[in-house]
Amino acid sequence: MSHMIPDDPAVTHQLKRREKELEAVRRISQTLFQHLPLNELVEKALTVALEVVNAESGSVILANHENKELVFLHSIGSTSPPAGKTFAWDKGIAGWVFQHGEPVITGDVKEDDRHFHGIDEITGYTTHDMIALPLKSWEGNPIGVLEIMNKREGKLNQDDVEVLTIISAFTAISIEEAHLIAEAKLAEVIHLLGDISYDVKTFLTPISNGTWLLQDGLNELFSHLPPETVSQFQVSQKLSEDISEMIRKNADRIQDRMREIADCVKGLSTPLNIAPCSLSDVLKDVIRTLHVPAGEKGLTLINEDLEHLPLIQGDERRLFIALYNLINHAISEVPEGETVTIKGINDEPEAEIRIDVTDTGRGMPTHIQEALTSDRLIGKKIKGTGLGLKIVKGVVNHHGGRINVDSEPGQGTTIHITIPLQPPISAHAFRQNNPGSPAK
Repeated sequence: MSHMIPDDPAVTHQLKRREKELEAVRRISQTLFQHLPLNELVEKALTVALEVVNAESGSVILANHENKELVFLHSIGSTSPPAGKTFAWDKGIAGWVFQHGEPVITGDVKEDDRHFHGIDEITGYTTHDMIALPLKSWEGNPIGVLEIMNKREGKLNQDDVEVLTIISAFTAISIEEAHLIAEAKLAEVIHLLGDISYDVKTFLTPISNGTWLLQDGLNELFSHLPPETVSQFQVSQKLSEDISEMIRKNADRIQDRMREIADCVKGLSTPLNIAPCSLSDVLKDVIRTLHVPAGEKGLTLINEDLEHLPLIQGDERRLFIALYNLINHAISEVPEGETVTIKGINDEPEAEIRIDVTDTGRGMPTHIQEALTSDRLIGKKIKGTGLGLKIVKGVVNHHGGRINVDSEPGQGTTIHITIPLQPPISAHAFRQNNPGSPAK
């Protein structure tokens, strides 16, 4: 029996619309199983959503529970807000949808009391009609919002909500799948880090032992020097002792760094080992350790007023790792022939000290500044782990300190690290809580 399309124009229009919607759902479902990067999946889903309801613009917005913000993940439109733009998660129609977990249709946002007019200023876009739908996790908890705005012909309506509900569900699945894959990879990394930490210790043992033997041999040679030549070799003896000590310390610090990276990835940590600590000595050790790689790149490391820094109560091992990561990052980012200056400032009235790391390089990219000041991101370095700045932020935070950045493109960068003389909480009570973990 043949199926005839009814002559009723309204019915015909509805059938064609449903066919278009089904085609859109098919495209979304196929996209989901292509295992594309999250941004590409979201872009495809948003493109299909706009096509199927014939709308001008739209956004996928995710929640950042840490800062109670909604963050634009991806947008399409003539004046799209940049990815990473944020606003409070209780503001606007999007905020209402996220808080209540229910969709909203509005034919004129100006007449809707929930509309946050600052959104148009943030996005640079004038919204007329809108559909906003919650994106929900497996458990049914809102994780974000799908916004579709300004239908080209007519107004967005309930029929549009039906197909957009399906698309929003697929979009949420894509986001959840990406998070699960990331967590699975993370679990694998954690397992590997445990193995690597053991291997590193095995490889470093002969280095430490060999350094002791080398130093013992040198001391034996120095002891047999004729009395009249001893003074001539005192500088050499002191240099050899300093080098041996640096090698042994750095061997231990490599192991410390592996543990710190593992802690950073897993979001765990042993308590801080609080004791009297000379940041002046720590910084001089860092500069001594980084002198060779800086020299190979043609950079000059300058220290200023470090000898005036008072003792603080802190974890010397972790402070070394943090300051090493910070200065090493400056070395890696600053072009050949420039300088990196490390300056100490004693702020007695505030019972704190400040370390300024200033370079004469090309300036710090905005996303790196945000990583240091907002606890949001892990650095996105092509080489290395990309966890260095997160480690810096974590160590400073847990000493009760803070980080500020002054940077302009082509004008260099100054990073200000402020640390109180006394940490705010007991090392025995302290546990690291993994700042900068991705929003869930």
